[in-house]
Amino acid sequence: MKGNKPIGRQQGLALIIVLWMVTLLSVIASSFAYSMRSDLMVARNLLSSSQAQALADAGVERALYELAKPETDLRRWKSDGLRHSFELGGAKISVTLADESGKIDLNSAPDTLLKAVLSSAGLPDAQASSVQDAILDWRDGDSLKRPRGAEADDYRAAGKKFLPSNGPFETPEEIRHVMGVSPELYKKIAGIVTVYSKQPGINPAFAPREVLQAIPDLDAAQLDSYLSQRQQSLERNQPPPPFPVAANYLIQSNSQTVGVRSEARLGDGTLFIREAVVKSAPGRKQPYLFLKWAEGGLSGQDMLQNN
Repeated sequence: MKGNKPIGRQQGLALIIVLWMVTLLSVIASSFAYSMRSDLMVARNLLSSSQAQALADAGVERALYELAKPETDLRRWKSDGLRHSFELGGAKISVTLADESGKIDLNSAPDTLLKAVLSSAGLPDAQASSVQDAILDWRDGDSLKRPRGAEADDYRAAGKKFLPSNGPFETPEEIRHVMGVSPELYKKIAGIVTVYSKQPGINPAFAPREVLQAIPDLDAAQLDSYLSQRQQSLERNQPPPPFPVAANYLIQSNSQTVGVRSEARLGDGTLFIREAVVKSAPGRKQPYLFLKWAEGGLSGQDMLQNN
């Protein structure tokens, strides 16, 4: 029996080594399986994101197809801000078209309308005047500073990365770099300003509530009444009613430039939003000229619904 002890020790040591090897292999296998699951999840997410993006882009193409239909077609989509929903490839697509003349043009709007926009976003009077002057200093062609504005030296002193262009805003997003425009303020006005309409006023036929309520001295009851009448007219394929109480800030012509927002949501919840701005280009090989093509973000209303 004594002679068997070394053999027993060797067998015990071998058993421990085998157990350690089994444990190590199990850890490696588990780690590999976890890594594979993670890779599969990433691949699945990328595939879903690509599908949602392609379907949202298809929503934009559908919008342009509908716009190209004869105006006598009562089912033709119009750039009136109404939402159009349909299903494609197992996803729910939601598309809105709105003429850019329903927004406030940063390059063409008069001083009073610019200040009204800032005031409606919640800025106190003095602060709204400062940001208004800074916007005007940014877009004008000189380096002369307005009383409450800002020119290049002010931006340098504040450590800003961007200096006034002393020219028209090229995109609505450019206003983020204007002195006094905070991220919070930008979020409030981003959806109601444009650089594509080239109009000094607002077309009430296409303007959303957030734009119209920025008009100075406009009574809330009058605004609600007008929006209700306009909605009824649009649903009946009738021209929108006039809005004489805000005539000083209104125009009646459209800009032939349309903003398109296409949202594609897959069955697994993946969402992609495409935002585009297109301008009618008669006589060209392509009937539309794209001025903007970007991934969109959730609007304030969308965020409330998701919460």
